[in-house]
Amino acid sequence: MITAHCSLDLLGSVAALCVCDLSPAQCDVNCCCDPDCSSVDFSVFSACSVPVVTGDSQFCSQKAVIYSLNFTANPPQRVFKLVEQISPSIFCIHITNYKPALSFINPEVPDENNFDTLMKTSDGFTLNAESDISFTTKLDIPTTAKYKYGVPLQTSDSFLRFPSSLTSSLCTDNNPAAFLVNQAVRCTRKINLEQCEEIEALSMAFYSSPEILRAPDSRTKVPITVQSVLIQSLNKTLTRREDTDVLQPALVNAGHFHLCMNVVLEVKYSLTYTDRGEVTKADLSFLLGTVSSVVVPLQQKFEIHFLQENTKPVPLSGNPGYVVGLPLAAGFRPHKTGALPCRLVAQKVKNLLWGQGFPDYVAPFGNSQAQDVLDWVPIHFITQSFNRKHSVLQDSCQLPGALVIEVKWTKYGSLLNPQAKIVNVTANLISSSFPEASSGNERTILISTAVTFVDVSAPAEAGFRAPPAINARLPFNFFFPFV
Repeated sequence: MITAHCSLDLLGSVAALCVCDLSPAQCDVNCCCDPDCSSVDFSVFSACSVPVVTGDSQFCSQKAVIYSLNFTANPPQRVFKLVEQISPSIFCIHITNYKPALSFINPEVPDENNFDTLMKTSDGFTLNAESDISFTTKLDIPTTAKYKYGVPLQTSDSFLRFPSSLTSSLCTDNNPAAFLVNQAVRCTRKINLEQCEEIEALSMAFYSSPEILRAPDSRTKVPITVQSVLIQSLNKTLTRREDTDVLQPALVNAGHFHLCMNVVLEVKYSLTYTDRGEVTKADLSFLLGTVSSVVVPLQQKFEIHFLQENTKPVPLSGNPGYVVGLPLAAGFRPHKTGALPCRLVAQKVKNLLWGQGFPDYVAPFGNSQAQDVLDWVPIHFITQSFNRKHSVLQDSCQLPGALVIEVKWTKYGSLLNPQAKIVNVTANLISSSFPEASSGNERTILISTAVTFVDVSAPAEAGFRAPPAINARLPFNFFFPFV
């Protein structure tokens, strides 16, 4: 126990706390921990309004400061005792290894000095907006996942591999097959002929064993069916196998030469999909051959095509010449211009600026819950139009040119540990007038999107007390007979 008769020194973080110090640079009455109070102020104190100041109550052992007044001294003095308190709870913190966890993280405001550093450390983020409260089970919710153009096709273990050449002519097996992207590639593979039986990329099973997911993250699997297998001999003759059994590469010794049979030379995928973005069927065709040491390195060809379900290809009347009795292929070329009406262009540009699912509210804090709707900040939408000199013409067109988003935030909470809070968001869509171009002429329109964060925090002001006011009523005839 420590007893001292002096002003507050830096005896620790607890001694620096003062919850009754509400007036900066001014002594608060009966606030014994206020460092602005002097002995003259203590002479008019009646007692300490906050006699005990403690630290974090979650610790098993914590420091506490006990304040009192010594009126026998002349002038009166403040007395404080720094003591150690033991928490009676069995669930308490004995020691903390990470002291910053006891307080909030101070927001770092970007400026010209730390902007580059913040950009390097920012790796992006994702925010899950799903509520913790669910009124229906996941089994009752219909799945809306579907493949979109360019999305890798998922399999039961990873994704459908489509070998291709990237930086060189060598085959890379980690390239994923993309939905609705028809491809035909050739690449070279360096192999050791004596180890051809161990190389997976030379086997049929490497391409036919995966099972494609019907939709992303779906439990329904679509097996890959082998439709045809062609065998190519050393003299380039082709033979179609009657069965579609999966063959394994086999190494054969032919005198002084080594031959590897049943090696995959060509792979052709044919995937059937629906208009809902689901894969319903997967067919596969192989061209196998015999490889000798003369043709090493090996060249392989891979193709993938997508066919929509319940659609028929355009019938041909011959390949390439006409066949007697088949109809003549004919068609017409529609006469149209590349010009678009102003209203359609304006809507397209507006959709491009807003994006998909532009929100109506913004969370004030980073941990705001979706259930607390009233705490969220609504977005204010503003539309502005800037007219140019030629806008007086009747053939001018109003097109959106910029979307400016302004986010106002403030520092919220304690002065020692303030937190960033969003208080206002404004989305301003700015349009300009453009003269409508004549047929055959093109015009380039530059659109932009800008986001500005404005700090609207007000500096802390001293909360001086209002001077006392006299609330007294005089009699009705007090100034009689003068008034």
